[in-house]
Amino acid sequence: MIDLNVLLDVVQRREPFYTASAATLSRIIDGESTGCIPGHALTTLYYLIARQADKAKAEEVIDWLLVHFEIVPQDRSQFLRARTLECPDFEDAVVASAAEASGCEVIITRNIGDFAKTPIPAVTPEEFLVRE
Repeated sequence: MIDLNVLLDVVQRREPFYTASAATLSRIIDGESTGCIPGHALTTLYYLIARQADKAKAEEVIDWLLVHFEIVPQDRSQFLRARTLECPDFEDAVVASAAEASGCEVIITRNIGDFAKTPIPAVTPEEFLVRE
């Protein structure tokens, strides 16, 4: 499961995080791993990109993600599950419940502390890149 901050690292070319986050996404695009994104992240990402750049860029990014990543649909049961998880932020709990529901092995994020008590372990992009 790819957390929104990793996607933003790449889209916004945020340093010093860009290199590891881009390499993580490349590993998925190259077919070495399957990457999932929670459905709600697409709307947030679209909004942020359209505001920062423009609507055309936002649409280009969303179309690219739809080609290369599995989008995890979210329903009532996932939101109810998220309410039971111990996360400092509800959005992180929703990411964790989506990861759990879709059978993900890890959540790739730069905020691993926010996922310390979730059923799916969190790793940084750098940690993901050195995994077998």
